[in-house]
Amino acid sequence: MAVDDDGAEVSVEREPLLLEAVLSVGTDLELRATLQHLVDAATELTDAAYGALGVMDPDRGGGRRLTELFTAGMDEATRAGIGQLPCGDKGLLGVLIQDPKPLRVADLTADPRSCGMPAGHPPMHSFIGVPVLVRDEVFGNLYLTEKRGGPFTAEDERLVRILAAQAGIAIGNALLFENARQRERWIEGAAAVTTALLDGTRSDDPLMVVAEQARKLAAASAGVILQPTDEGGMEIVAASTQGDPGALIGTTISPGSPVLEQLLGGQAVFVDDSATDPRMTTAVRERFGPSMLLPLQSGGRLIGTLALPRTRGARAYTPVERLLATQFASQAALALVLADARQSREKLAVFEDRDRIARDLHDLVVQRLFATGMMLESTQSRARIPEVGTAISRAVDELESTIQEVRTAIFALQQPPADAPTSFRGKVLKEAAGAAALLGFKPSTRFTGAVENRIPEPVATQLLTALRRALATASRRPGVAQIRITVDAQIHLPDGREGVRLTVYDDGDTRGAHGTGSASGTDGTRGTTVTSQWPL
Repeated sequence: MAVDDDGAEVSVEREPLLLEAVLSVGTDLELRATLQHLVDAATELTDAAYGALGVMDPDRGGGRRLTELFTAGMDEATRAGIGQLPCGDKGLLGVLIQDPKPLRVADLTADPRSCGMPAGHPPMHSFIGVPVLVRDEVFGNLYLTEKRGGPFTAEDERLVRILAAQAGIAIGNALLFENARQRERWIEGAAAVTTALLDGTRSDDPLMVVAEQARKLAAASAGVILQPTDEGGMEIVAASTQGDPGALIGTTISPGSPVLEQLLGGQAVFVDDSATDPRMTTAVRERFGPSMLLPLQSGGRLIGTLALPRTRGARAYTPVERLLATQFASQAALALVLADARQSREKLAVFEDRDRIARDLHDLVVQRLFATGMMLESTQSRARIPEVGTAISRAVDELESTIQEVRTAIFALQQPPADAPTSFRGKVLKEAAGAAALLGFKPSTRFTGAVENRIPEPVATQLLTALRRALATASRRPGVAQIRITVDAQIHLPDGREGVRLTVYDDGDTRGAHGTGSASGTDGTRGTTVTSQWPL
């Protein structure tokens, strides 16, 4: 005969059923499969119509409560009719949670401790509840109702207690296996993010890499990155979802939100239900349930927040999942910082290389061209044949033009490397910013007319070339303290056609100026205006 913890014997007739139930519970290392096996085996062992295993999470706020329910004897339609998961803090379920001891009731409806059944719940009368212990801690409670043929007996209770004790061992092993597998997955995921960001292949969006990998690891419905805004809030700047992430990008947490102070302070926030939690104020919160908001922080620098929401009604995050996700966020933040530093070093190397090329062009090529031009001018003064003098004059002009082109190239090389702007206005502003790096001040810019829509690409290219030449010339003149750039797309040319005019004024000392297209220069001791214009 089998004997329970109190020494009570189990009848010989039911020993095979008990052994079969124990074996079925311990045959799988998959946690969720083990829990379902336990409910099915207990229901069959006691000939109950319904069975359930309520899993508890002691780390959740508000005391011990049910976080997940495994059932037997109920189809999907019945479960859907019952509604949301019972919290477990009321009625006989609450009694079993507060006092984890076996509980057997002949009729639920007649027990004063019962709080009744929700609408849509099947009628139930007889009841057995037994706690399931894992390493001397209550993991959950096993509930059995509606024994066929009469109320549950003392032997039924002993059978369930033995099964629950054996199941505790199987669940403990399954938990260890599940935790080890989860840790392995999160470690591999963190390594994959680090490799993707630091292997030398530049990612188009490092934040997206982190968001997508975290979403997959957490089995979340979305993985999003929020970053602080200038107004003091936070905004979603990257989102990975199974569907279209467009509705999430740009969503903001406004200043004054209860959760914002925690996020900006680099604190992790765990939410049971985003749709009902008063701390959540975004317009998309109704779409989500359990959520983790984890700081992306490294070396005291807050990069942003990684949010991992699940759909409404989804399983809550376990303490192990919260810990692993927090560790992943810390490692991902470090990888983002290192990736940013690597990209900065690459940009610096490019800038240093361009600066070296510019110096070589200026110190070697320009000086030699200038010296050659002086030699030709000296030869021209001694030339006795007019044709020879004319040819030398043309050669000198060509050298001066070549020098100007080389200096324009030098000026472009000395601009800081950056992503090229796509609009004409942005390109003009970029040229002005590049000149500021050499001049020590930023030239002023003014645009008149629809410069974005009216200027075709070929004309824009000529305008930018003329602008570079004018800025390069101005940067070499002494005493320049002011430069004004004007682009006017509302002019009419002398022949009546519509046109665009570029005007570059500087207040430095000069003896001449060069323009492109229709150009005019003002010679004098102070101030030069270079004007270039083209038909549209």
